Amino acid sequence: MIRLFKVKEKQRELAENANGGSPIKKQSAGELRLHKDISELNMPKSCSISFPNGKDDLMNFEVSIRPDEGYYFGGTFLFSFQVSPIYPHEAPKVKCKTKVYHPNIDLEGNVCLNILREDWKPVLNINTVIYGLYHLFTEPNYEDPLNHDAAAVLRGNPKMFESNVKRAMYGGYVGQTYFPRCM
Repeated sequence: MIRLFKVKEKQRELAENANGGSPIKKQSAGELRLHKDISELNMPKSCSISFPNGKDDLMNFEVSIRPDEGYYFGGTFLFSFQVSPIYPHEAPKVKCKTKVYHPNIDLEGNVCLNILREDWKPVLNINTVIYGLYHLFTEPNYEDPLNHDAAAVLRGNPKMFESNVKRAMYGGYVGQTYFPRCM
């Protein structure tokens, strides 16, 4: 019985090599799950996905979010996603590539979203993460901040927070920090 499997495997290898040289790379379980997640995406209309390294590299992609309400209305924010081969057993690594004045995103682009850390579960998917990121822009959370200054202003003076967000999005300084235009 074992011999039969070895013969079949050898035949498959010969067929692959005859069809054009290199054998086909097997996809990891994480790649298969990610392919399924991406094919089933149901993002808000104000979000889009792109593959800067080409469609062959599904494990690294970018998502653009353009909030249609709230403090960040009209801005465009780009996030990079790096997905592990053991996805969905490990959350994707998400970074904000757009410098933004936000209580839940620090100046280095780290994102404070519970489902990317302690609340990640394998039943969650990329769509859930994108909706979570979108929600950060429609409802910023000052109770669990990465940018403590922005959180303090949002908590104590929402009008000043709104003014700071607009100044940052139009390209300007908030305190000693310069923010490039993202409108």
